[in-house]
Amino acid sequence: MHRNFDAPGRSPVYASECAAATSHPLATATALNILREGGNAVDAAIAASATLCVVEPHMTGVGGDCFAIVCEPDGSLHCLNGSGRSAADAKLEWYLGQGFSDIPGNSVHSVTAPGAVMAWETLHGKLGAMDFTRLFADAIHYAEEGFPIAPRVAYDWAKLVSKLSANPAASKFLLNNGKSPETGSSWQFPALAGVLRRIATEGSKALYSGETAREIATTVQGLGGFLTEGDLAKVATDWVDPIHTIYNGHELHEIPPNGQGITALILANLISKIGPATGAGSPERAHLEAECGRIAYAARDAYVADADHMTVPYEELLSKAHTELLAKLYDRTKRNPDISLPDPSGSDTVYLSIVDRDQRAVSFINSVYSHFGSGIVTPQSGIVLQNRGSCFNVKAGHPNAIGPSKRPLHTITPAMVTKNGKPTHCFGVMGGAYQPMGHVHVLSNMLDYGMDPQQALDHPRIFWNDEGTLVHESCVPDETIAYLKARGHPCQQGGPHGGGQVIRIDYETGTLVAGSDARKDGHAAGF
Repeated sequence: MHRNFDAPGRSPVYASECAAATSHPLATATALNILREGGNAVDAAIAASATLCVVEPHMTGVGGDCFAIVCEPDGSLHCLNGSGRSAADAKLEWYLGQGFSDIPGNSVHSVTAPGAVMAWETLHGKLGAMDFTRLFADAIHYAEEGFPIAPRVAYDWAKLVSKLSANPAASKFLLNNGKSPETGSSWQFPALAGVLRRIATEGSKALYSGETAREIATTVQGLGGFLTEGDLAKVATDWVDPIHTIYNGHELHEIPPNGQGITALILANLISKIGPATGAGSPERAHLEAECGRIAYAARDAYVADADHMTVPYEELLSKAHTELLAKLYDRTKRNPDISLPDPSGSDTVYLSIVDRDQRAVSFINSVYSHFGSGIVTPQSGIVLQNRGSCFNVKAGHPNAIGPSKRPLHTITPAMVTKNGKPTHCFGVMGGAYQPMGHVHVLSNMLDYGMDPQQALDHPRIFWNDEGTLVHESCVPDETIAYLKARGHPCQQGGPHGGGQVIRIDYETGTLVAGSDARKDGHAAGF
């Protein structure tokens, strides 16, 4: 179905050779530059991510983490977990003894080792085609010469002045006389340019050893944290087997725990079991997704953690028997008050999707978690340190309790869809805890309701806040809100929820169909 051309909106992008969709126009341009020069989708994804570390610095950076799914034209999948770990000396007993009830997002104890740069190098080493140094040219250029601040970036940044002012290095690198940049103004990161230049020429050791590693460790320890040079030297990424489920004749693939992708699979299983609602915008669908989402996320919070510490195998969580058990918690007529509310923790993330001329698809996500991560920045290199450790809890006996050299429950998760052994949809949805809900909502829009990628991303979203209230975007119809309230859902207007990118491979026409979420500044493009 085509969109209403006399209403606001944008069409999906159709391309015959390559397509890229990112959350920032400059990153999309970077990806296309690499693809035109003969690089493959892996090269383009790394290059675009490096550019995003400069032009969307509150969302991502070299001090963050990364996950990726690469689907080859023959359907074979390569999945990389590039999430960092807690310090070797981060012991639960210490936090309990100090009276921690959680790990605050602005605490130095939320800083975990950054895994993104190691992930870039690992991906490129196995699957890249272009010289590694070339991939950083645009990012270095924008960091040194400056780049214009995009509207959504300026909007977000303006709300972070207080957070950034609390850290001297953050104020130095990320504010101008105590103020955030305005839309259209130029901004530079000369110190970060130096870091990127060293990564380009020296590889990951530029971050994980020597002067930069020493600076990161000294910064953290100076504020009472435990991260050491030894922790940074031990950073490693893992190739993992994807987990999947069947949804409407397609295979939905996700990264296994410690990522939260399993939550999307549990949710997809529930909707498959119960059956999708009639009508993409129907009030019944909103109730179905909200309730099944609460069930799936409650399972996430109970069980998902570092794979080495999970007490229930993911196979059991995705089993038919477990799905049937969870489905009994769903009531078509009202909100079930007995479902434990999940953690609605938010984050800032970039997600990008690339498909190259060989129909190799890369689903790629990079994040520092919260807005500018922990708000802690290294004083010389200007690296923003992530606060992914705030996803740990301090509950003795819980699989996701903080502990030595441990990966936390991770919100960022890329997705890939295949059918008949070939990639069909390379996609992801940003937004912290919202991501699994976003995956299923957007995928259902396409598979159940016949939307193109752009329509699927544009469709209104609903998600809960930390009080359990359903927060709906302004374009959700009044009748839907009334329906939800009548069934016991507390509701309020808010948003937007997340962002996202989709590239669909249409084998019948031989085209790539791409969309990019209007909730961000980015766009899709191709040739």
